[in-house]
Amino acid sequence: MAETKLSGDLKADTSILKRKSRKRKEWENLAAGLLYLLPALLIVSVFLFYPMIRTLYYSFFVTNASGMTLTFIGLENYLSLWESTAFRTSMKATFLFALYTVPTTIIISLFLAIIANEKVKGVPIFRVVFASTLGVSVAAGATIWLLLFHPSLGVFNNILHAIGLSGVEWLTSPNVALISVAVTTIWMNIGFNFIVLLGGLQNISGELYESAKIDGAGYWTQLFKITIPLLSPTLFFVSVVTIINSFQTFGQIDILTGGGPANSTNLIVYSIFREAFYNGYFGYASAQAIVLFILVLIFTFIQFKVGEKKVHYQ
Repeated sequence: MAETKLSGDLKADTSILKRKSRKRKEWENLAAGLLYLLPALLIVSVFLFYPMIRTLYYSFFVTNASGMTLTFIGLENYLSLWESTAFRTSMKATFLFALYTVPTTIIISLFLAIIANEKVKGVPIFRVVFASTLGVSVAAGATIWLLLFHPSLGVFNNILHAIGLSGVEWLTSPNVALISVAVTTIWMNIGFNFIVLLGGLQNISGELYESAKIDGAGYWTQLFKITIPLLSPTLFFVSVVTIINSFQTFGQIDILTGGGPANSTNLIVYSIFREAFYNGYFGYASAQAIVLFILVLIFTFIQFKVGEKKVHYQ
């Protein structure tokens, strides 16, 4: 009996030692992992978390032109946004801009990707052409379109004049300027979306199309029953990224219109920039930035809750 009890005690002690050893090993692994992640965590903290916290802090204050906080005013900056006609105009322009650019960019990119995925002679040339906008910076691309939209020297108005039509005030008319900037943005974003969608198309097994052909499925049946469903994860990713990018558009607005005419292209990011660095209202601009962050968060959440249900994984 004594030997049995001793044996049981030894087993219990051994089990306790093993658990302690396992826990120590887990803590060592965690410490080693955090050590490897430390450079990335420092970068993210300095360039992401700290600016976010600082922006939230500024939104509750009145600041001077140097960005120094003067007076704590609580939620007054947010209430001012609610009452501001200029901010409502900016929000309306932002939503319209997203409506113009997001579906159009995705549809055109998908169309080009399907064409470039065909196994015909000369397709590599078209792939390079379709993806070429990815290598053009926002400043260079906007400058190119600024010349195209020029009222007297621009190609578009010269074409209209050649066929007997009057020119269009592409960037100086409140009714046309936002559409003109949207066209520029669509052109700039096509390259990235095209490459991502083409990669998704090339990951679809060719055996599925061969089986569908044997069963008598035509081109359109294959497109809507095989291609689109199996491409849905890529389409979901592209839609999320495109919507976020549409809410963060800045460069082409600054170069093409400067937020005008009559604030018709004053998208929320450009409004934040103008209020902070032109007018010196850093607290007011920070409140706009927080509103933008919440909007992007809501739209992304909705996309994940609604869109992900329709995603088909292979």
